[in-house]
Amino acid sequence: MVDSRTCARDGSDGEACTTIADMLARVGDKWSLLIVRTLGAGPLRFNELRRQVGDISQKMLSSTLKVLERDGLVSRTVVASVPPQVEYALTDLGHELLGPVRELAEWTSTNTPRILTARAAYDARAAGG
Repeated sequence: MVDSRTCARDGSDGEACTTIADMLARVGDKWSLLIVRTLGAGPLRFNELRRQVGDISQKMLSSTLKVLERDGLVSRTVVASVPPQVEYALTDLGHELLGPVRELAEWTSTNTPRILTARAAYDARAAGG
């Protein structure tokens, strides 16, 4: 994890380190990755996005979208209709993040058997005491 001590050791700019830490926290958050992955297929209205993401509350989806919008990863467009509807889409920056997100998902899929084996071995050692 990037923190102020790491930045002090390698001489990195403090603002850059803070941004890196913030973004690693963002992409490490369960909902952000699922939302980015889901919007990778194209723009969606709020309720459709909520249905596709799955077990996410309206409040959590709303707050996560606001953070993603603030970071420049998601755009919010009000669609002129009655009633007005809001559509969310990945920005160019969000599409750039989609590549590493897909690679991480592929890595996880490829290594799932190894991960499950490691977990089972750890759990057996922990249970034995």
